[in-house]
Amino acid sequence: MKITKIAAVFLVMAFSGKMMAQETEKQLLIKDADDKFPIVDALVKYDHGNSHTHTGTDGTFAIPVKSLPDTLVISRQEYDEVKWVVTSDEDKNKVIFLQHKPFQISEVAINHSSFLSAITKVDLNKFPVNSAQDLLRKVPGLFIAQHAGGGKAEQLFLRGFDADHGTDVSVNVDGMPVNIVSHAHGQGYSDLHFVIPETVNNIDFGKGAYYMDRGDFNTAGYVDFQTYNGLKNSMIKLEGGSFNSKRVLGMFNILHDDLGRKNAYIAAEYNYTDGPFDVKQNFNRVNIFGKYNQWLTDKDYFNIQFSTFNSSWNASGQIPERAVDEGIIGRWGSIDPTEGGKTSRTNLQMNFKHIISPSEQIDAMAFYSKYNFNLYSDFTFNLKDKDHGDEIQQTDGRNIYGAEVKYTKTFSLANSSLNWTSGIGLRNDDINTLQLNHVYHRDMLLDRLSDVTGTETNLHAYSGLVWKTGKWTINPALRVDHFIFNMHNLLDVEQLPSGQSKEATRLSPKLNFSYAQNDNVMWFLKTGMGFHSNDLRVVVPNKNENTLPYSIGADFGVRLHPFKSLIITPALWYMDLQQEFVYVGDDAVVEPSGKSRRFGADLGVRFQPLENFYLNADINYSHARFTEEEKGQDYVPLAPVVTSTGSVNWDFLDGFSLGLQYRYLGARPAVEDNSIRTKAYFVNDLMLSYNRQKWGANVQLNNLFNVKWNEAQFATETQLKGEAEPITDLTYTPGSPFGVRVGVYYKF
Repeated sequence: MKITKIAAVFLVMAFSGKMMAQETEKQLLIKDADDKFPIVDALVKYDHGNSHTHTGTDGTFAIPVKSLPDTLVISRQEYDEVKWVVTSDEDKNKVIFLQHKPFQISEVAINHSSFLSAITKVDLNKFPVNSAQDLLRKVPGLFIAQHAGGGKAEQLFLRGFDADHGTDVSVNVDGMPVNIVSHAHGQGYSDLHFVIPETVNNIDFGKGAYYMDRGDFNTAGYVDFQTYNGLKNSMIKLEGGSFNSKRVLGMFNILHDDLGRKNAYIAAEYNYTDGPFDVKQNFNRVNIFGKYNQWLTDKDYFNIQFSTFNSSWNASGQIPERAVDEGIIGRWGSIDPTEGGKTSRTNLQMNFKHIISPSEQIDAMAFYSKYNFNLYSDFTFNLKDKDHGDEIQQTDGRNIYGAEVKYTKTFSLANSSLNWTSGIGLRNDDINTLQLNHVYHRDMLLDRLSDVTGTETNLHAYSGLVWKTGKWTINPALRVDHFIFNMHNLLDVEQLPSGQSKEATRLSPKLNFSYAQNDNVMWFLKTGMGFHSNDLRVVVPNKNENTLPYSIGADFGVRLHPFKSLIITPALWYMDLQQEFVYVGDDAVVEPSGKSRRFGADLGVRFQPLENFYLNADINYSHARFTEEEKGQDYVPLAPVVTSTGSVNWDFLDGFSLGLQYRYLGARPAVEDNSIRTKAYFVNDLMLSYNRQKWGANVQLNNLFNVKWNEAQFATETQLKGEAEPITDLTYTPGSPFGVRVGVYYKF
């Protein structure tokens, strides 16, 4: 098979060659003082400051013996600078530990590969998080909406995509995919609620399909939440507030040896709220997370982590605008009070790193997830069934298996460097339950609309180079994805027991450039192809259609660091998408649409004029249209046009901090002819916190000005009891009103 041959070539290439250290050089090693990881790409100045070098993959660096004795100056963003005196051979094989320091905008290097994650690291430190919604809002340009009070996955908006719950945005945790393929509620469903927010150390993200190690769902972009490897302190946190909201969090440091070669901790969280709705949400969620890390040797690292969560809730659903305007229900009322659901996910993940030499290493990851989902919804009320109503039940049960191996090698060339990365991986979803049922008040099954089992397998491989020469960085890469879809339609007796299957392959080339004009200006151009992810219930029955419609796009922008306290990142972007199949899990139908085109502009600002005062803002504009429809009938429903998020944070007195954050979503078309538009909203939250070394407290005021806003909004054809004909108008989930949340924590 073609994919097998490509993967074999990558594997053969991955294990070729090793570099040897010169006897005329002295090797030293730099590590992180907390987790004992080797620090890659630290700058080392030697020969009394006249020469410099960088640490390799294993954290080592070499200096010529002839230059000794000398005082080395070692620096890396996020760490305190160290001066290290080297006088004799006794210093050979010494380990130098660097200490973390509070991360400031002045420390962010615009020409560094970790620039984007460094930006979000600053944001994360300045404004704490206590929910999955807070985590997602830390991603610049990503906008979210919740329409089940925290029970369902968030609705995602990015770069002109209403990505539903994740169809066109790849969401990951420590490299493990969160998106669920061919999900009962919608393709790519990404329920991040198994993550305990306080365990997240940093957020890696990228917009567009320009990254070789990101494949399925990476159309508009990707997000990867990275958890702490170890804890410095154990902690207990208690929170409570409006609408009978409660939260208890415990994080316990259970292993940390003196050398820092072993770390282990466990975290547990409980959430409850009734919400502001007339029907109490009775929202319950329990989370448990554990992580163990060990350096087996100086070259071998092993990690295993476990997480599980279980959640249940009642929901008031999406209510028609006319029902509130006509006084049929109040703003916090519901048409069908029996909506709600429950879900659970358990994950086991292992990582292994082997450092072969200062210039090469292998990383391997494997994971397993067990997932269950049961949702009751009613979007159309009495449109289809005048007697019993239109409530549906969506169920999903599966086991997910995955693994990836990545090889990295660095070559030192004359006046340049070359980094080569190759990887192979797979993911298999073994789907044992995938149903859509028409039910009455959750309990009575009226009709089974869809009943499917199957497997979906994704094999992938990639290889790419990062060539740094002078002020230029050039990054060509190629990715190949192969999908195998197998489906059994249990309602179609004729196609049992063999079922149906289909295979498809997509090649995705990438080519990125950057030019560091100086330390304050860096230009970049990103280009690449990706693909729109499709549900197996779409691609198997529609054998003659595009299984993996391609996307092609580009970004052009600049990173500006005009002075230490300010970073500005404007960018222009463009994307064409070959086709946008959508499997509507609420109706068990396929809604095909043709080619689409999106373009827009992003602007990010990070400003820290004083060490204790920080401001950030992201403003995004997008223009989305179908290219094969008549003008005026070509709008992409619910595609965001203008979004903006930001915050201001002020640390004052001794331990006090005041933060104000905002989010704005502009009006946008809800249907193809733009005759129905959603309503814009602008919402603010305020947080006052007091932090000491061992304890702290905070007060959070959500929706500070108590504005009436509609969070999730759709144009839906509905019919209420007593109405002679169905009506298409806006349905929405009302955004939360003014609410207070108070929290205290203690570290030990």
